[in-house]
Amino acid sequence: MKNYVIGLDYGTDSVRAMLIDTENGQELASNVSHYKRWKNKQYCDASINQFRQHPLDHIEGLEITIQTVIKESKVDPSLIKGICIDTTGSSPVPVTKDGIPLALTKGFEENPNAMMVLWKDHTSINEANEINELAVSWGGENVTKYVGGIYSSEWFWAKILHIAREDEAVRNAAHTWMEHCDLMTYLLIEDKDLKIFKRSRCAAGHKAMWHEDWNGLPPVEFLEKLHPYLAQLRGNLYDETYTSDLVAGNLSKEWADRLGLSTETIVAVGTFDAHSGAVGAKIGENTLVRVMGTSTCDILVGSYDEVGTKTVRGICGQVDGSVIPGFIGLEAGQSAFGDLLAWYKELLLWPTDHLLTASTVLNDAQKEQLREEFSDKLIVELTKEAEKIPVSESLPIALDWINGRRTPDANQELKSAISNLSLGTKAPHIFKALVNAICFGAKKIVDRFEEEGVKIDSVIGIGGVARKSPFIMQTLANVLNKPIKIAASDQTPALGAAIYAAVAAGIYPNVIEASQKIGSDFDGEYFPQLDKVAAYNKLLIAYDQLSAFADPSIKITQNEFSL
Repeated sequence: MKNYVIGLDYGTDSVRAMLIDTENGQELASNVSHYKRWKNKQYCDASINQFRQHPLDHIEGLEITIQTVIKESKVDPSLIKGICIDTTGSSPVPVTKDGIPLALTKGFEENPNAMMVLWKDHTSINEANEINELAVSWGGENVTKYVGGIYSSEWFWAKILHIAREDEAVRNAAHTWMEHCDLMTYLLIEDKDLKIFKRSRCAAGHKAMWHEDWNGLPPVEFLEKLHPYLAQLRGNLYDETYTSDLVAGNLSKEWADRLGLSTETIVAVGTFDAHSGAVGAKIGENTLVRVMGTSTCDILVGSYDEVGTKTVRGICGQVDGSVIPGFIGLEAGQSAFGDLLAWYKELLLWPTDHLLTASTVLNDAQKEQLREEFSDKLIVELTKEAEKIPVSESLPIALDWINGRRTPDANQELKSAISNLSLGTKAPHIFKALVNAICFGAKKIVDRFEEEGVKIDSVIGIGGVARKSPFIMQTLANVLNKPIKIAASDQTPALGAAIYAAVAAGIYPNVIEASQKIGSDFDGEYFPQLDKVAAYNKLLIAYDQLSAFADPSIKITQNEFSL
């Protein structure tokens, strides 16, 4: 008898459902739904780093994608045994005491503060700074020590604190808050008791400072010093957390009818996309999985003997079981990766978008065709020209901090910069400098792990950038001076979510066995080009010098650069 599972992957711009054969990992059907409100830039203000999403985008996308994959696959719905949801994070959502997203209630339908606060929203920089100051001065244990010692404005408590101060109506109406992965899981299951609902270990440990050392979430006494609402909120959150190989509940009658599935279908505990992506890519001990898209997440797993209670400074957390139960999951990442190149593309398309539309030389159809052609070909042509430019010290030097720095040592107030420009600098030179910058940022993360005693034996690349840009991946291999294998699957996060679902449904005994059996194969590998490694090392010194200029906390001593 065949068994099937569905991995549901919520990205920044869209949600994808993937139906997987649990015997061999074959993808039988896949469907994507783009968030229509997000696409129209509703509830967002990039000038103040405000990025919010309406829960309806996610609910509508869930229904459309799962219905479609069931229909297209022609699989008997009774054989679909499990669903697991992965999402971006930290992306918290305010909900009522009945578990309803606040934006779905009267009076809050158009209020951005009642929406999901997307991972890339940095409106809470001041609050994150306040949390960091308090953590080392309040008289109790430093609750940031297992999240690298620095709390980020991208994370749970900072975002909630900002909303609580800014919007009294939302503060009074929000009984509790849920990470996006928890909310979507909760909406699907039958049992709606918020107090016993199984919250994601991945989300809680890496973003909400949950840890066994202080019996769960940060102490009430700590939270109360930030805001009375946070102390009150703690009682409406959770004490225990759960790994994603476990069952959150069975599909509710309502959602079984809406999706065309059975109430026998189980729903696994939710997770984050980078962590499920690592599982989909067959992560093993001392393997760095780089999830490369708009931003990056860098995922490692280590044994209790290797990591134990040793804290790794400046990363995004180390959490027991967050990736694979039985191992410590470690996370780092860059706040902008593909986003840096997307910014440059948008910058160069400004004349096309603004001057072409006003032109009287072409008709409207020709304008649109020309605009689409420019957009489609711009990065391709820049890449071709950038590849021809020698790696030399005369190149411009750029920083990758256009959306702040996630790791090492989170600081979302930092800005990007470009130096070493001249009258001979052309668009491809700057493009090459930006590619170098995102690779240098990756190098800093690898260096930090290794400096802290976490061994990295191999590197795996997944995500759109890894699959689509040989130029970037070859540059990265040269900068890291390590070979990089590329996962064959285009959708490793959805595949990883399906793997969790297969274990939760009892089809496989554990995540490691399921991952090895149905995880992605590899279809390419990039090796360092020894003649270019030395040249990139020289450029890396210039990157460090510019970094020290932009961030006074970076110290330079005798040409040695450290954060």
